[in-house]
Amino acid sequence: MQAIDQIVNSAAKTHYMSGGLVKCPIVFRGPNGAAAGVGAQHSQDFSAWYGSVPGLKVVSPWNSEDAKGLLKAAIRDPNPVVVLENELEYGTSYPMSAEALSSDFVIPIGKAKIERVGKDITIVAHSRTVGFAMKAAEELAKTGISAEVVNLRSIKPLDTETIFNSIKKTNHIITVENAWASFGVGSEIAAQIMESKYSSCDYIV
Repeated sequence: MQAIDQIVNSAAKTHYMSGGLVKCPIVFRGPNGAAAGVGAQHSQDFSAWYGSVPGLKVVSPWNSEDAKGLLKAAIRDPNPVVVLENELEYGTSYPMSAEALSSDFVIPIGKAKIERVGKDITIVAHSRTVGFAMKAAEELAKTGISAEVVNLRSIKPLDTETIFNSIKKTNHIITVENAWASFGVGSEIAAQIMESKYSSCDYIV
């Protein structure tokens, strides 16, 4: 947070304040969310905070493919991009597909991924909580409940189309995040749903 002014007030606003003349192609990446053995000022989730800042794009990778594809997309983007990584995932290994291992592999910013297809309930998560959502879906499957898991990948822009298409099928949604109980990414998702034509669905934030 010592450098928050340069991110929020300088990088995020340069394009706007220059009347569209000056771009700011810079990437800010680092650990985000709960960590182990650190102080409170090093164990916070700022996904929603950065997501609320005009001018910033915000991505939140879960596995190795996300980390590679989103970072490459961030570097190529002409706008300032914040890459939020969970410190507890740094030592975790994930399989990589042949496509992801190729040199030209890039994940578009603003596009979520259906990690598991289901028909009864939608679970939306990002970063480390995608793994929790996948495990929860496995447990639900044992009871006959088919859960669809959506990996957001991108906080802003938010892929509401993928979310809406999923709840159109399941009519139920749970959002999962490693942040505060209020004013979070889940709150924004709930608001977007309520403002959409799918506002009759059941949701749990």
